[in-house]
Amino acid sequence: MTSFGARVEKALTTFGPLCVGIDPHESLLREWGVDASPDGARFFGLRVVEAAAGTVGIVKPQVAFFERYGSAGFVALEAVLDAARQAGLIVIADAKRGDIGSTMDGYAAAWLEPGSPLESDAVTVSPYLGTGSLRATLTTAIRNDKGAFVLAATSNPEAFALQSAQVVDVEAPDGHTVAERIARDVGVWNASPAFDGSLGPIGLVVGATVDRAAFGLTDAALRGAPILAPGFGAQGAEPGELARLFGPAAPQVIASESRSILSAGPGGIAERIRERAAMYGGDRG
Repeated sequence: MTSFGARVEKALTTFGPLCVGIDPHESLLREWGVDASPDGARFFGLRVVEAAAGTVGIVKPQVAFFERYGSAGFVALEAVLDAARQAGLIVIADAKRGDIGSTMDGYAAAWLEPGSPLESDAVTVSPYLGTGSLRATLTTAIRNDKGAFVLAATSNPEAFALQSAQVVDVEAPDGHTVAERIARDVGVWNASPAFDGSLGPIGLVVGATVDRAAFGLTDAALRGAPILAPGFGAQGAEPGELARLFGPAAPQVIASESRSILSAGPGGIAERIRERAAMYGGDRG
């Protein structure tokens, strides 16, 4: 099977950077005229998949909006994940899992093992119990030609104090930020000769609305990693700003949009996706 990084590169080259979020938030379900229920979330998710297939290469279901309905919500999510993968879309499960030991092994098996009911192409993970706590998950991802996106500089303002805090250790006596340390650790995973010349399988989450320099995320720190960038669309960043915001790393960026697209409703979402994709220079499939 082709590596995750290579599949991302192909999707970005073929369709452009737009990634469509699948966020069946209660208010959006009401706007779509469906119940805030597992059935409503399933309908919503499947309609987004149908509209996205062939226009973009990547979708990102937000797990929480399915999980809120318990077991029935997970059944709905399983149907959406399967439909998306069957449609040839790269599926990033936005689950933000982070734990230690066997608990993290369980999360890895749930999201990244072939044949799992929740099988996805990649999952978002939190490194704030130490990036070493993610070792088994990242190993599972690489073994299965899957991916993972590690939170580094997120777009919520509450994160800045922690993610920009200075860390001093024997490996970097001059200090660096928490986000920079995370990026450096991810870079080690992507440094394998197997990924030389292509994107690695382990990515970073870097918000499009943050000042990445303030987090210590230089061009060098981002080299070789797929970048999942929330914040485009309704949160304020515009497609035309992508090159300025990410500089030499711009070709690595997966630009995530949710409400700016989903607010078009079931009848208008396909056209909205085409419009937004074209603004990034996408829709080349």
